[in-house]
Amino acid sequence: MDLYIYYRVLPAQTQVLQARLKAVQAVLQTRFDVTVGIKRRPGEQDGKQTWMEIYERLPSGQEDDFSRALEQALAEAGIPALIDGPRHVEHFEDVALCA
Repeated sequence: MDLYIYYRVLPAQTQVLQARLKAVQAVLQTRFDVTVGIKRRPGEQDGKQTWMEIYERLPSGQEDDFSRALEQALAEAGIPALIDGPRHVEHFEDVALCA
């Protein structure tokens, strides 16, 4: 299972957000052995950027533990105060192709 979280950010917040996200993701990567990433949509819309956190290959059976740890880490890092509006969370799973 992969987790994608996107939200809007004011440009003035991006440097602080990036530093805090990198720190949070480093801890989660080590703790849960997930692949992490941060992406940004090119340009701005309404004076805001769209950012995305990526967490790939969540350990099977640990999705709830990961989600709780992620929410706690984001809150402790003060990340919710740096974004504008809600966070949108999407889960995707691999599709098994039959031969």
